[in-house]
Amino acid sequence: MTKPILDVSRVSKSFGGLRALQDVNLQVMEGSIHSLIGPNGAGKSTLLNVMTGLLQPDEGTITFDGRTLQNVTPHEINQYGIAKVFQTPAIFPEMTLLENTLIPAFARRDGSFRANLFETPEHAHEVYEQAEEALAEVGLQDHMKQEARYLSRGDKRRLELAICLVQKPKLLLLDEPTAGMARHETESTIQLLKQISSKGMTKVIVEHDMSVVFSLSDRITVLAQGQIIAEGGPDEVRGNPKVIEAYLGEEQE
Repeated sequence: MTKPILDVSRVSKSFGGLRALQDVNLQVMEGSIHSLIGPNGAGKSTLLNVMTGLLQPDEGTITFDGRTLQNVTPHEINQYGIAKVFQTPAIFPEMTLLENTLIPAFARRDGSFRANLFETPEHAHEVYEQAEEALAEVGLQDHMKQEARYLSRGDKRRLELAICLVQKPKLLLLDEPTAGMARHETESTIQLLKQISSKGMTKVIVEHDMSVVFSLSDRITVLAQGQIIAEGGPDEVRGNPKVIEAYLGEEQE
């Protein structure tokens, strides 16, 4: 029986007088793709940042895989098994694709992020193999010795996915994974995420492109002004009058 891997309970967060999140309750089921949608300023990215420890909630608790994330550092949360793909690809442009992927691979082995690039493949065969497999999984195996700065935006996103996948996370958070992509790159990314999903990895996605959301999601949570206004499967959300009024109506104009 599927169980929640992430439990957000009554979480609130304010910035000065602005209430970014208000009494948010959310459960993400293990192995699912759970999307967060809503208009700009709804609190979606704030919620992701609370999940990853970049922000601490003013109220409420977050539990991941049975562990509380209260007052836990982003690095520790990463070690627990949560990885995040950022809105702007977070890569090292002057490094090769293989070097970019080796850093988190060594971190997973050693428990800390540090560049072990001078450790020879003979002494770190397994780590090199894991990095190469992650690049192959996202279709970049033929470019592993190329510097990351020469990649297209879509391929930079693929590289960041490889950086996350090599960490073997239980939960992958994606903040607008198709932002700025051409349509063919978006379609390619959808197929890649479906391929990764077939292996059972849980994902939470913040996305504005409704074709991506409805193509991928098992469940969708809709935020507006820091509060959840609707939740359900794609068909439920698509036809919800509150969602149409707050968000989908403006998307379809």
